[in-house]
Amino acid sequence: MRFLIKTAFWLTVVALLLPGDDKHPAAPAPDIGAAEAVSAASAAVSDMRQFCARQPEACTVGSHAAVALGQKAQTGAKLLYEFLNERMGPNETGSVAAKAAGQPAAAGAVVPSQNTLTPSDLAPVWRGPEPRRDPRRPA
Repeated sequence: MRFLIKTAFWLTVVALLLPGDDKHPAAPAPDIGAAEAVSAASAAVSDMRQFCARQPEACTVGSHAAVALGQKAQTGAKLLYEFLNERMGPNETGSVAAKAAGQPAAAGAVVPSQNTLTPSDLAPVWRGPEPRRDPRRPA
């Protein structure tokens, strides 16, 4: 259980440090101070059951913080995906045949063979006769 709490804490910290999407804000970001966020988090932890019914203000601030956190996580994932797609993805997709199909073929053009071995390459290497073994000598 302690591992899950630590993991959730560090994932939250990482998500908060991700850059936000300034181009497309989904909703106007509320001005939430650090003191308000800490008091909302402590209120949520102290009263896990029915805290929205008892403390609607803390629930509202927490929901705004969760929405902002979700938007940052989504933007960070999108940035990471685009970065990896640009840097590590192939520049072109498709097969070699599809590339060749896009080019006009000359009339009567012969496709070269993939078999590049000559008859001398296929011939076995000559190895002289096996030397005789003396039956009196141990091997």
